[in-house]
Amino acid sequence: MIITKAKPTQDVLDMLGNVKKVLLTGCGECSTTCRTGGVEELDAMEKFLTENGYEVVGKCVPQLSCNKNLMKRELKAFKDSGYEAVVVMSCGDGTQTVAGLVDSPVYPANDTMFLGEIERLTLFSEACRMCGDCVLGKTGGVCPITKCAKSLVNGPCGGAKNGKCETNPDVECGWILIYDKLKKLGQLDKLYVANDDKGYKKNLYPMTINLKEDAANE
Repeated sequence: MIITKAKPTQDVLDMLGNVKKVLLTGCGECSTTCRTGGVEELDAMEKFLTENGYEVVGKCVPQLSCNKNLMKRELKAFKDSGYEAVVVMSCGDGTQTVAGLVDSPVYPANDTMFLGEIERLTLFSEACRMCGDCVLGKTGGVCPITKCAKSLVNGPCGGAKNGKCETNPDVECGWILIYDKLKKLGQLDKLYVANDDKGYKKNLYPMTINLKEDAANE
């Protein structure tokens, strides 16, 4: 899940500036779960903007704000509403999706934090950096890129104290977690296999994945 955090409301006002008519969009999945872009949050944003002199001419919470075709259909309902700007209460991907579909300025109401897991309601933890070269099969399902503050791929830095990271003492050392998990699995031999450093040369940004082309090339 893409984890987002709401920007300070003053930031939204600063971005809108002299705009008067605003359209609000959210997301029925990630941002709704994070409480940054569901129905309640859009209602609260509408109230806030109205109190500050703006007119909210429409709101929508599509199931997925990052689905271009779905978002396009949602936006059609507001083509004659006269909006001068769109405030997107979803992740950066959703914001860019909307920006590619409208001619008006598009402003993000959220900061996109990380790809994470839901530990419990309102508690999210970072799980994946989307590096494009997954090594979880070698590290007991514990991601060294995410769990190690230095993203080391061949063992710990040696600075951990009492099992805690030297960079961030509030979290456990990622490589100790990896060691413990591999030991539990009876796979400590995997620690003796060197991993290539993450050069990210395989990833040319921005990336595109075309499933049809991939299937044709197999």
